[in-house]
Amino acid sequence: MKTIETKRLILREMVLGDLSEIHKYASDPDVVRFFRWGPNTEAETKEFIEKSIIAKKEKPRRDFEIVITLKNTRELIGGCGIHVSNPESREGWIGYCLNRNYWGEGYATEVAQALVKFGFEKLDMHRIYAHCDPRNLGSARVLEKSGMTKEGQLREHSWSKGEWRDSSIYAILEQDRK
Repeated sequence: MKTIETKRLILREMVLGDLSEIHKYASDPDVVRFFRWGPNTEAETKEFIEKSIIAKKEKPRRDFEIVITLKNTRELIGGCGIHVSNPESREGWIGYCLNRNYWGEGYATEVAQALVKFGFEKLDMHRIYAHCDPRNLGSARVLEKSGMTKEGQLREHSWSKGEWRDSSIYAILEQDRK
């Protein structure tokens, strides 16, 4: 993967030099409150980056953890990923996380749309899905704006941060694209 460009963003491969900028949002309790992971220690963030760099060498590649940068300044504002979870069924999932200073600007929607496009056009996916905590209304809106449909809700789907959590499932099929 080289880069993915949108109107305002460049999504590029992660490098170890991104550690301090990634750690800013990965260690923020407000940013990660709906995620299963975090807030990260610096060592956890470094380990995540190192695993992401190793995943680039897989053949065929199944995991794409990349950073989100502003096109005009190259400032790193978040991270995102697309993962081939079931190659035989051509299925995968997406995720994204932005520094809270960039919430409410439409960047997450731009990222989700770009990941969906990449998944269908470059990875030949049939189905792309995402999990979302039902309390995360902003993320639910992002997934809907990216063309995904809410398929249902898994009750007490995961144990995270001392509680059982539900997960809403959103997905888009290749024939759903307009």
